[in-house]
Amino acid sequence: MADVSDDDGSVADQIDDSEETSSDELNAVVRKDASSPSLAMHPALQNFDIICTICLYVHHRSLPALASTSRIFERPALDVLWRNLQSMEPLVKCLPSDLFGIELGRMVLLKPLDARIWGILCKYTSRVHSITQSDRSAVIEPLGSLMLSCPSTPASLFPNLRKLEWHTDGTHCAAEFLRMAFVPTLLSLDMQISSPSTIFLSVLSSLGTLCPDLQIMNILFPSATHDNLFPSATRDILFPSATHDLLRKTSPFVAQSISQLHRLQGLFVWDLGNQGNEHLMQLPALRTLWLDLKTSSAWGRRSPLQLPGFRDLDSLILLIDNLEHASHFLSSLQVIESENIGIRSTAAHPSTRSSTTLSQFFAILGETCDHNNLISFSLLESTKVSTNLDIFKPLYTCHNLTRLLVEHSWNISMADEDLCQLVRGWPKLQVLNISRFVAINETAIPTFHGLISLLGLCPALTSITLVIDTTELDGIDLKTPGGGICNNHLEKLVLTNSPMESPLNVALILSGLFPNLLKVDLGCWDSAPKNLLPPKQSATQLEQWQAVNLFLLGFSVVRERFTETGQKL
Repeated sequence: MADVSDDDGSVADQIDDSEETSSDELNAVVRKDASSPSLAMHPALQNFDIICTICLYVHHRSLPALASTSRIFERPALDVLWRNLQSMEPLVKCLPSDLFGIELGRMVLLKPLDARIWGILCKYTSRVHSITQSDRSAVIEPLGSLMLSCPSTPASLFPNLRKLEWHTDGTHCAAEFLRMAFVPTLLSLDMQISSPSTIFLSVLSSLGTLCPDLQIMNILFPSATHDNLFPSATRDILFPSATHDLLRKTSPFVAQSISQLHRLQGLFVWDLGNQGNEHLMQLPALRTLWLDLKTSSAWGRRSPLQLPGFRDLDSLILLIDNLEHASHFLSSLQVIESENIGIRSTAAHPSTRSSTTLSQFFAILGETCDHNNLISFSLLESTKVSTNLDIFKPLYTCHNLTRLLVEHSWNISMADEDLCQLVRGWPKLQVLNISRFVAINETAIPTFHGLISLLGLCPALTSITLVIDTTELDGIDLKTPGGGICNNHLEKLVLTNSPMESPLNVALILSGLFPNLLKVDLGCWDSAPKNLLPPKQSATQLEQWQAVNLFLLGFSVVRERFTETGQKL
């Protein structure tokens, strides 16, 4: 056997394990030391809050030494050191090094902990607010054994734990540790589990009673990451790809725990079956739901059942690999009262879909969603389809809609009047993204006249992604292109492969319509489809748009100088 320890020994060997000093006592110590003629102390160090702030900026590796320096720094330094654990290894390192050893290549507990050692451990674990375990670790097994002998109640070991991220195996040893980490103070749980044992699932099923105040829960199975489907403000999402047998085994335990979480506000989970989904619909505090339908084969056909649906949601996001599955799921719901509805396709390869499938989907969406409540709809997928704006007719009466986003490979034919008809009932619209890299020779596209009418009908727009024909300039006055219509608060304009003849004329028109716009967004050109834009054509069009941006920059400089001159006159 061999002892397991760092070269410098355990943290427990470096830090005094005597009874801690309270903040009031520390302030008294500070005042006493400050009044002593032999101890010259900076006035800032006479304030305990300032001392705590100093500890926040100390390098993490220096905190144990700082905590050993004096009673004044001990408590705040330890608080910072233990607040957020990036693995469970510090829980072993804080104990005397002779407690653990290696036996048959595995880390094992050599002897039981006495009351003094348990006191040391609790001194540190009581400071922990978050734990992250992102991979397999040799310390999980001995810690599991350790938890079994804990003389205190489970909730007393981590009394201040708020957040737990568990991305590793679901072994029985992991279950023994989690039984101590599932405490009433836990507010956020992020689990990515593989091969969960029966004991692990049993502990998981008790989550609702052990953590009654849990607010955020993500429970996933490991698979590939799809960063391209999600905005950067949102954390990376991992999508379940486990076998149906494993999901059937796990779902009842997860469903039971979720049904008891009456304060749960945000949830990411796979399809739990009809009974499990009904539990989701009954959660009174739930506001955000990410539901992965890819793991279920139930939505390959229409369900004869009618589920109550979702009420009072802020956001419902469905993960699919087939739009028909989304249609069948929506048709099983009586109503969706959600401000935001999103569809995310995670299909590995783009598919070809008929316009009829899209029309059926939007027809079902229009029947199910609350038209007065819906303010945002997004559909992100890689479908290759040619269609027209008629598919959106079921949403025409959603008069509070502020965001409409349809991403990727749709060729949506629209003339100027079609674009106006689409947005006429959405006066509050702020974001319109329905056309990106279309087949110009096969698709009707609006002109500047349609864009100007769009600005008049939707004055609150802050983001537009649209392909327009910038070569049709008949009736456009380059001095006042909007005829009095303009938008002063547009933040993002994406015109992708809009055909162009004169970058100068395009820049003049855009500067008139959007006086405060500094540039056309060109970030999307990195993902330009090669089947629509061969490399040489893509490079030529990109150069034209770069020229437009140079003109816009020049106009803004001239405008700024004119304004400064006018202010001085």
